[in-house]
Amino acid sequence: MRTRPAARAGQYAALLAYLIFLAFPFLWLLSTAFKPPRELGSLHPTWIPRHPTLANFRQAFDEQPLLHAALNSLLAALGAAVVAVLIATPMAYVMARHRNRLARAASAWVVVSQAFPFVLIIIPLFLVLKELRLIDSLAGLTLVYVVWSLPFALWMLVGYVRAVPVELEEAAALDGAGRLRTLVSVTAPLLAPGIAATALFAFVTAWNEFFFALVLLKSPGNQTLPVVLTHFIGAEGVADLGPLAAAAFLATLPSLVVFGLLQRRITGGLIAGAVKS
Repeated sequence: MRTRPAARAGQYAALLAYLIFLAFPFLWLLSTAFKPPRELGSLHPTWIPRHPTLANFRQAFDEQPLLHAALNSLLAALGAAVVAVLIATPMAYVMARHRNRLARAASAWVVVSQAFPFVLIIIPLFLVLKELRLIDSLAGLTLVYVVWSLPFALWMLVGYVRAVPVELEEAAALDGAGRLRTLVSVTAPLLAPGIAATALFAFVTAWNEFFFALVLLKSPGNQTLPVVLTHFIGAEGVADLGPLAAAAFLATLPSLVVFGLLQRRITGGLIAGAVKS
């Protein structure tokens, strides 16, 4: 059935309103980052700065080690994304292809694990990392990010694996390929969109995470970018708004860059052209 013009116009209006809702915080952050102190304290704020300045960016870099903190966040986020994908891909394959009691128990664990709040597990997690001597280290933080993102990554990849036709794997088996060879040479290439989406999820989750980094990292040289951003807020809760907005704007760029690099994989067809008609 054809969509009526009024209904189509309503759909476009709703989509436009949703895009504005999503873009508003980022655009306001960008505007604030370029405003001088006088405009930041104005009673009549404007979208576009009247006298744009880069002083907030210079002050942010002078006051806090943003580059070093960003490097720490990048190492932890990339490490978590890579390790989570490497572990979740074969696990998802087994859960999708072998629907036995163990696979159902693993699926139940994936669902239940997402219900636990951070505060509930931070004390036992801290004690475990203390025994492993991984407190106040990026390796320990990366391990925490892997464990925390693995259930959802596994849940995502199971759906992608089930969308791959079993006939492709059966054809590979007839050609003499084993399970590992089939997974690497046949299934994994078709899972590229799912792997890209999973890696993006793990990266963004680790890049933006604050609570674990605040509790587990004590040395200033090991702190990640979200923790360093809190240093722009004084002891009385008064924020240095200009430098904070500038630093927060820079902190959002890596996630946007990673999404831009992977979006073609994410939106691409999962198995387009894989099966001949």
